Amino acid sequence: MILLLAVLAGLVAGIAGALLRKEPYRPPELRAPWLAILAFVPQLVAFYFPTTRAVLPDAWASAGLITSQILLLGFAWLNRHVSGMSLIIAGLVGNLLAIIANGGFMPISPQTAARLISSPLPETGSRLGYSKDILLTAEETRLAWLSDRYLLPEWFPYRSVISLGDILIAAGAFWLLARRRLQT
Repeated sequence: MILLLAVLAGLVAGIAGALLRKEPYRPPELRAPWLAILAFVPQLVAFYFPTTRAVLPDAWASAGLITSQILLLGFAWLNRHVSGMSLIIAGLVGNLLAIIANGGFMPISPQTAARLISSPLPETGSRLGYSKDILLTAEETRLAWLSDRYLLPEWFPYRSVISLGDILIAAGAFWLLARRRLQT
């Protein structure tokens, strides 16, 4: 959700800047955009499509998440020359490290998860529903500072928890769409 908002805000800022200069808005020229689309397919199957996420074994979901992150990192690396992409790369690396270090899923603490959902939590070491998160205590979590630990503000219409990597990716996406358009 934070990425979608960053993209929308970046587009608005980029278009507004172009309008102020009385120029057409030109999106950034990206190499291999198909790779970014392909990278989301494993996540769609593992976490978002109800029919597949309910039957997909955790090992496959984990492999899909890691594959998705690696493909996204490849896309970002191919476009590292584009403004904002270095932030996206840093965020993707942070998320990938946290996921790999914690068994293939993004760690979330029971305290953070309890603030996010009202239903009873599964036991630690288990996936949080069909999400990409695994419930781990602080002692069990490797690279805790890269885990899903930041709740979006109460006033935000969608309750979600994000990682430092997610923040960097969102900032990079905003920069990519807004900054690139502001420099001509």
